[in-house]
Amino acid sequence: MQKRRLGNSNLEVSALGLGCMGMSWSYGPPKDKPEMIALIRAAVERGVTFFDTAEVYGPYTNEELLGEALGPFRGQVVIATKFGWEGDPNGGRWTALNSRPEHIRQVAEGSLKRLGVEAIDLFYQHRVDPNVAIEEVAGAVKDLIRQGKVKHFGLSEAGAATVRRAHAVQPVTAERVFAVVASA
Repeated sequence: MQKRRLGNSNLEVSALGLGCMGMSWSYGPPKDKPEMIALIRAAVERGVTFFDTAEVYGPYTNEELLGEALGPFRGQVVIATKFGWEGDPNGGRWTALNSRPEHIRQVAEGSLKRLGVEAIDLFYQHRVDPNVAIEEVAGAVKDLIRQGKVKHFGLSEAGAATVRRAHAVQPVTAERVFAVVASA
């Protein structure tokens, strides 16, 4: 499997990564946990070292799944997870954005426990929160990096100006960009 270095960082990942959202949320009902653990471990055996999850997937259950599946491979794989959504207190859909620094810290603590890791390899803001300055977001992640709880900072679906502003506070290692392709 070919490797890629993300940005100007020392973070190296497999050229192909495995997005795990659909294993426990979104595309139909949650999948069989033992089957998904076997699938994740088979990916590692085939050279995949980059795995993507988020607290909102499940919610929470996808991070727990990755934590269990990748436990035997600590130090050999990179796990990316995300912050920025606020859960519905009534158990409904997570539709409210929340990237306030105190919430970012709370999400990081929960993700560390669910993933069973000492530090999050790559911590993405899931969506840009228009109610919180990106400089505050980057500063909160910078503090988590200083504390050894996060290794690298990423953004998802952010524009170039937003990336530049965040990067001025804390280097941005990666950006997730989505493209929707439709056929007629």
